[in-house]
Amino acid sequence: MDMRPLKHFLALAETLHFGRASEACHVSSSTLSRTIRQLEESLGVPLFERDNRHVALTRQGRTFLAYAREALEEWERLRQSLMSEARTLTGEISIYCSVTASYSFLYELLSEFRTRYPGIELKLHTGDPAQSIQRVLAGNEDMAITPRPRQSPDALGFKSLTRSPLVFIAPHEAHDWIPTTPESPSAEQWREVPMILSEAGLSRQYSDTWFRALGVAPRIYAQVAGHEAIVSMVGLGFGLGVVPRIVLDTSPLAERVRILPVKPELPHYDVGLCVLERRLKSPLIAALWDEVAERF
Repeated sequence: MDMRPLKHFLALAETLHFGRASEACHVSSSTLSRTIRQLEESLGVPLFERDNRHVALTRQGRTFLAYAREALEEWERLRQSLMSEARTLTGEISIYCSVTASYSFLYELLSEFRTRYPGIELKLHTGDPAQSIQRVLAGNEDMAITPRPRQSPDALGFKSLTRSPLVFIAPHEAHDWIPTTPESPSAEQWREVPMILSEAGLSRQYSDTWFRALGVAPRIYAQVAGHEAIVSMVGLGFGLGVVPRIVLDTSPLAERVRILPVKPELPHYDVGLCVLERRLKSPLIAALWDEVAERF
């Protein structure tokens, strides 16, 4: 069975860009366009609205998107089940994580797995951890290394890998806006502190809660995607930041910042591997999931 038309459709539905989708599928833009046109002719409805500068899913395209994902998952599940009976698994697993997680967890997580299942290809995508769970829920990734959310969706399976406290960090150089008594924070001291915080995600939620409890609206100097950039900006003296300790411990710029002993302390990060529960029916996904031992 040729499942490439569905894969081409999914690539275009995710990128909404013929050039990027054709590159991801390793075909020419004309081949991709022809495949989409043939799909639309077979279905008798347009799947995309498109002109020279704009591509968007139609209502029928959004309906077909759910079918295409389910059909490919079912096909892959059947194929892997048959291969499992023959004691071999081939295919690919996509994993999304932050840059820090990629060198903090992946080697230990995947080294034995690669030896046991050499036919499985692992595709790694890195980015802002605030996007990880949504990418898994949307079907854009098979798995993600991510902080456990305050309220985990019922559809999501999660295995803890480590716990890491969230910490306030400051530049080593003295600045008059750095609180002099962080152990006993006062609204007056913190009101004018320039803060460098994540745009979204768990660390931003905890930071906002901390400032609300103090009765202060934080003075935001910058909002960034990814914790690694926060360490850089704090090291340059632009303000204070909030990052997981694991990011600081693995940062090449760790010596340029220091931890502020702020009270009350921020909560811990519970970092782990997540997957859609229904995807565990796939022998391929289940093989990696079963390799991971929950530590907390």
